[in-house]
Amino acid sequence: MVLSTVGIRKAPNVSTIARTLADVDGESVERLHETIRENIVALLEQCGVTRVTLDFDGSVLGTNRHAEGAAAGFNRKKKGQRSYYPLFCTVAQTGQILDVLHRSGNVHDSNGAVDFVVQCVEAIRNRLPQVAIETRMDSAFFSDLMADTLESLGVDYTISVPFERFCVLKEMIAERRFWRSTSSGEKALKYFEKKWCPESWEKTRRFLFVRSPSPVQRKGPLQLELFEPIEFEFEYKVVLTNKRTSARNVVRFHEGRGQQENVFSDLKSQGSLGYVPCRKWNANKAFLLANVFAHNLTRALQVQVGRPGRNLNEKRAPLWIFEQWHTLRKNFIQRAGRLTKPGGVQTLSVADNVKVREYFERYLAA
Repeated sequence: MVLSTVGIRKAPNVSTIARTLADVDGESVERLHETIRENIVALLEQCGVTRVTLDFDGSVLGTNRHAEGAAAGFNRKKKGQRSYYPLFCTVAQTGQILDVLHRSGNVHDSNGAVDFVVQCVEAIRNRLPQVAIETRMDSAFFSDLMADTLESLGVDYTISVPFERFCVLKEMIAERRFWRSTSSGEKALKYFEKKWCPESWEKTRRFLFVRSPSPVQRKGPLQLELFEPIEFEFEYKVVLTNKRTSARNVVRFHEGRGQQENVFSDLKSQGSLGYVPCRKWNANKAFLLANVFAHNLTRALQVQVGRPGRNLNEKRAPLWIFEQWHTLRKNFIQRAGRLTKPGGVQTLSVADNVKVREYFERYLAA
């Protein structure tokens, strides 16, 4: 069924695919980038979104081969392993990847980030000038240059602040007595805000201090017949922002940044994002972009099929409730069926089931 859909008689083997990838040059890679960006922006324009949220983060792609451009960098699980460390820009509303910055594994998370952010913002702004753009970043991107760049582009942002670079933050937290709560309950996040200008900066900006409770792990024996109270410690984070909404909404907005990790998890577990197939860097770039292309097309197909299942909320969760790759494979490819040709017309015959028929016809109509 797959070969018939693609329009080929025989699937190429691994060696043929590897040789084809080895012939890819830099111009072909750049055209892939342009095609991916154009498809995402066209889908956003078609959906009529009024706000686009861009999340930036890197992901380690480890390899045991000595591939071109790979280098040993920071890796908690496999120390000393050679890897790539691409920087991804994802769109929170659709859960798609807008663009990728290819990098070696021994670079810092902020390497080339400013120019890459400008490129991604301009790709949206040139096609959708009326759309409000906002972004979320972790502490690796925290800098005066990044804040100035985003403000000059007219982008709302939240950036985590690294504690180890500013010891005065600990004093501000220790001196604070009253914290506001984002919701009710003992596990609710608490916060306060402060106008502050770090040393060597020229401008005072808005900083939010967030405190989240975490239960203390008990290591002694547990007496089941007695009531064991739960004790909480606190974890702290500081967020830099230029958003003008309430501090509660800003905190919830920044906490929604974890949605990007779901995209990486889906691409690595269900796709082949973590695989490095060749020794040449352009070939590996093309292979990575092919995985991104497949992910984006899968999400775009589901956007065409169904209506948004969510409204725009503070955390900027995807507007559509998406099925994962393995669910689509199970429902389409791994279903028992037979290809027949009654009257010379190729037909897929599966078990007579109303739900299955509706499922197929809904996707075929899209």
